[in-house]
Amino acid sequence: MAVHKAKAAVIVVRPVAAVAVAVVARAAAIADLWTDMTAPTARIYHNARCSKSRATLALLQEHGCICQVVNYLETPPSVEELNQLLDQLGMTPREIIRSNEPEYRELGLDEPTLSDSDLVAAMAAHPVLIERPIVVVDGKAAIGRPPESVLSLL
Repeated sequence: MAVHKAKAAVIVVRPVAAVAVAVVARAAAIADLWTDMTAPTARIYHNARCSKSRATLALLQEHGCICQVVNYLETPPSVEELNQLLDQLGMTPREIIRSNEPEYRELGLDEPTLSDSDLVAAMAAHPVLIERPIVVVDGKAAIGRPPESVLSLL
């Protein structure tokens, strides 16, 4: 009789251990899914050659953000997207245009009579003129200069 109980105990213990392992694995998967669902999602208009842009991307990742990286020099935002970004930033085109770029002078963008529409069109056609990086989280945006300035979005 004792031998039978010992065999039964072994038979019972193995399935319980297997169930416990499965429950722990499922709990870990649910925790990962929950983390993915609760982690902020950020879109970053990024230039990999820019140290501030790289630092901003790293900072977002360190804070658990899921980042959608837009290489805006390769895939420039449209005029409509730029206007939306300006609204989200609460800034004017002159505030986000890179006036130190050769294209700025070549295109005569220093002319004070140019309209906001003219400047936005120039940035859409010449994305190197767009200040970087721009980060958008939940409909709000910030420029990552310094990189820590985007933390207010999280």
